[in-house]
Amino acid sequence: MPRAYYNEHDPYAAAMLENLIAAGQIAPGDVDTRDILDVMPADLDGYTQCHFFAGVGIWSRALRSAGWPDGRPVWTGSCPCQPFSAAGAGLGVDDERHLFPGWHWLIQQHRPETVFGEQVASPDGLDWADLVQAAMEATDYACGFVDTCAAGFRSFHIRQRLYYAADDLGYAASGLSDGESNRWPERTHAA
Repeated sequence: MPRAYYNEHDPYAAAMLENLIAAGQIAPGDVDTRDILDVMPADLDGYTQCHFFAGVGIWSRALRSAGWPDGRPVWTGSCPCQPFSAAGAGLGVDDERHLFPGWHWLIQQHRPETVFGEQVASPDGLDWADLVQAAMEATDYACGFVDTCAAGFRSFHIRQRLYYAADDLGYAASGLSDGESNRWPERTHAA
């Protein structure tokens, strides 16, 4: 049975993840409450999906809603927004909560086929997106961003968010396939 890995440092959110797993609301798996900087690549062996900065499992829930099976490999991460938010101290990459470099190191070591993430779309967030795209592309991933309003997804606020997807070009070029896992589910449309 595929297992998901959830990394969440906040005790309240980690407890919520445990409850959501038990209730079957998100992919079955294990919750790791360590700081992401303490996670080693070998700790992730055997997991089909890895959700970093997991919060309350939004990525797992969204993927399921989109028809992405729990057994299809993916990594997700919504890095802390405080360093890049207009409401934050404005420290950007100098903020100790700028954790993308630690997450990117894990990505480089483990080479997941597909990566999804999001960040606040402030001016500093847009600079962060440039950094992420350059880092992902330098490690042989195709990476693209979309800047969209949260209200467009039934949220009751208008904050802009940056969502991104990255695909491992080495995996795609190899012609390797793990069955259905590297294809979107077939959709049928009424005529």
